[in-house]
Amino acid sequence: MSLLAQLRILVVDDTTTSRLLLRDALESLGFRQIQVAADGEQALKMMMTTPSHLIISDMNMPKMNGLQLLHAIRTYKPTSRTPFMILTGSPDRAVLDEGRKLGLNNYLTKPFSPDQLRRALEAIVGPLH
Repeated sequence: MSLLAQLRILVVDDTTTSRLLLRDALESLGFRQIQVAADGEQALKMMMTTPSHLIISDMNMPKMNGLQLLHAIRTYKPTSRTPFMILTGSPDRAVLDEGRKLGLNNYLTKPFSPDQLRRALEAIVGPLH
């Protein structure tokens, strides 16, 4: 079993279409263990029961946005080192600067291609083979 097939990824997005697109793109790269959450609160609960190895979160969501989720993940000791990538429709400098302060590992602008997703992930976890 490849490393990719063993890595658990949590996709957090309030839009069903975005979750499906992201899951398809991840599967096309060889990932097999993909969990999805519809919002930050659900994602936090999932991380506390079955932690994923990597989180890909939308920025703009109701209740808890991507940065608030990142902050919660970083302040909860068991998940504080989990790699975190934000998806955003418009990369706002202030948001990205705040993200870096909180320990954001990378971001990706929507819409994205599977190849852009692969490169963004490789910047965090190394080459995907």
